[in-house]
Amino acid sequence: MLSVLRVHLPSDIPIVGCELTPYVLLKRPDKSVITDDVTELNPVDGHFLRYRWYRIQSDRKVAVCSVHPTEQATLQCLGCVKAKLPVAKSYHCSPKCFSDAWQHHRVLHERAASAVNENGNEEEEIFGRYNSTGSTTSGMVNMSTSQSNTSLSNGTAALYPAAVTQRSGGETWFEVGRSKTYTPTADDIGHVLKFECVVVDAETKLPVGPTNTLLTSRVIPAPSPSPRRLISVSGVDVPGHLDLDGRISSGVTFTVLSYNILSDAYASSELYSYCPSWALSWTYRRQNLLREIVGYRADIVCLQEVQSDHFEEFFAPELDKHGYQALFKRKTAEVFGGNINTIDGCATFFRRDRFSHVKKYEVEFNKAAQSLTDALVPSAQKKNALNRLVKDNVALIVVLEAKFGNHGIDNPGKRQLVCVANTHVNVHQDLKDVKLWQVHTLLKGLEKIAASADIPMLVCGDFNSIPGSAPHALLAMGKVDPLHPDLAIDPLGILRPAAKLTHQLPLVSAYSSFARVGVGLGLEQRRKMDPATNEPLFTNCTRDFIGTHDYIFYSADSLTVESLLELLDEDSLRKDTALPSPEWSSDHIALLAEFRCKPRTRR
Repeated sequence: MLSVLRVHLPSDIPIVGCELTPYVLLKRPDKSVITDDVTELNPVDGHFLRYRWYRIQSDRKVAVCSVHPTEQATLQCLGCVKAKLPVAKSYHCSPKCFSDAWQHHRVLHERAASAVNENGNEEEEIFGRYNSTGSTTSGMVNMSTSQSNTSLSNGTAALYPAAVTQRSGGETWFEVGRSKTYTPTADDIGHVLKFECVVVDAETKLPVGPTNTLLTSRVIPAPSPSPRRLISVSGVDVPGHLDLDGRISSGVTFTVLSYNILSDAYASSELYSYCPSWALSWTYRRQNLLREIVGYRADIVCLQEVQSDHFEEFFAPELDKHGYQALFKRKTAEVFGGNINTIDGCATFFRRDRFSHVKKYEVEFNKAAQSLTDALVPSAQKKNALNRLVKDNVALIVVLEAKFGNHGIDNPGKRQLVCVANTHVNVHQDLKDVKLWQVHTLLKGLEKIAASADIPMLVCGDFNSIPGSAPHALLAMGKVDPLHPDLAIDPLGILRPAAKLTHQLPLVSAYSSFARVGVGLGLEQRRKMDPATNEPLFTNCTRDFIGTHDYIFYSADSLTVESLLELLDEDSLRKDTALPSPEWSSDHIALLAEFRCKPRTRR
C-alpha cells in the first residue's frame, strides 16, 4: 500500500503571500520511493493523498515585531496608531528593539505628520518624547497591558466553516486549504498553521493508515520597507511616493529601472549568513522582489542575475499580468558547470502601452573573445588567452519605439526610438583587464547602432566596477587615462595602446544629477553621494563589501534627467544587517531614473 515516509517544510516560518510547499516522501508497494503529488485524479495503486491546512487560533491574540518578525511583540508605538500608519509597523519585541530602530522608525512619523503646531508641541503630543535610554515618556504602550486592542485581531472567518473543529485549551482549528500548497494571508498573521496529509482509498474515499501532520511557527507579515521616493533633480519632491501614472501619461517622460536581483544560485547561507534563512529562500525573495519591482511602475525594467527558469516560470508571466513584454538573454555556458536551467542572464521588460519592440541585439562576450584571440593572440598563447577572457558574460540590447505623444515639433510624425543596453560585467576583481575589455566591446557595438540611427542611448547594469575605475572612466568620460592604474593589469596586451580605449557616445551617469542639485530633497541625496566621483556611496551592500557597482548611463544630447529614485541610507541598512535582508531581497539596490526626450532638430 502507498504510505507516507516523511513530511516537512523547507522553512517552518510562514510569511504572508509566500506559498508553502511541503515536501512529502512516499513509498509505493514495490518499495520504490517517490515525491510526486498523488491526486484523486491520478491515483497510485488505488490510493491518493488528501491534504488539509488549518489555522490554529487561540483566545490570546498575538502580534509580531516589525523589526524581528519571528519574535512576538511586547510594545506598540502609539504614534504609529495615531498617525494611521500600517499597524504592523507599530510593534516591537523589546525596548532595545525600539531604541535601535528609532532613527529609522522616526522617519515614518515625520513623513506621516501632516502639520505641527507653531510651538512645536503637536508632534511631541502625537508621537511621545523619545530619550536616549530607549524609552518614550508617552508614545509606547506595553502589549501585556493592552490585550483588548482590537487592532490585534487577525480575523476569524473560515474558508470552510463546516470543517471547524473546536479544540481544548481555548484553541480553534479553522480549515483554510485543501491542496498540497498554501499561501498564508493577512488573516493568518500571528497564528500557527497545521498541515495534514493522509493516504485515502480511491474507491471508498476513506483514510487508510496514520495522518501525518506538521505545525509551523506563527505566520509573520511580509516585511515592508519604507517607500523610496522619486526626487526631482530640481529639488521638488514628486508627490505620492512613486504614484507615477498621471505624471507619465501627461508628457513625454519615461522611467527606467536597473536592478541586480541576486540569483538564487548565488544566495547561499554561507555567503549571506547574516540573513535569516526564511528571508533568503527563493519562495520568499521572489514575491518580495516582484512587489518591489511592480511598485516602481517603471516603463522599462532592466534586471540582472535572472535565472533562466525563474524568467520563464515566474518573472515573465507575473510581469505580463502588469502589462510588460519580456526579453531575455541567458549567459553562455562554456564556463558554467551547473544545471543549464539555473544559468542567470539579463532580462529587459517594457510596458506594452508605452513602447513597442523594434529590434533586439545579443552580445556574447565569449564570441568576441574568440574573434579577438584569433586576430591578436599567437596560437601558442590562445588557450591561456581564452581561459582568461571567456567568462560567459552577456549584454542584451533592445531598440524600442515610444508610443507616447509629442515626437518633436520640428519633425512631426517621426518615430521616437530608444536603445536600451542591459549588461552584467564579470565579477572577478583580479580581472580588471577583462572588465574593461567587456565594457569597451559593448560600447563599440552601441556606437555602430548610434551611427545608423538618430537614437537616444541608455546603458544599464551591474558593471562590477567602482566609480573611478577604468570601466567607469570609459563610460563616463569616453576615454581612459593612459596612466590609470587599472591598465597595469594587461597580461594579454588587449588594452594597448590605451588611446584606442575611447568611444563617441555622449554618456552621462544619471545619478550624477544629484551632485548638481543644491536645494530641497535633492540636497539630502547629495549627502549619500561621493563628492569625488559624483556617484552614489553604494549600490551594493554586504558584510564584506559596500560600494557602487550599478549605473544608468544616458546620452546627454538627446535625453535629460527629470527625477531619480532616492538612495538608501547606509546607517539604517546596516544597523541590524547588511543586504539582503527581510526588507530588501537583493544585495544590490534598485536604481530608477525618469528621462525626458529633448526636442530634435532637422539634420
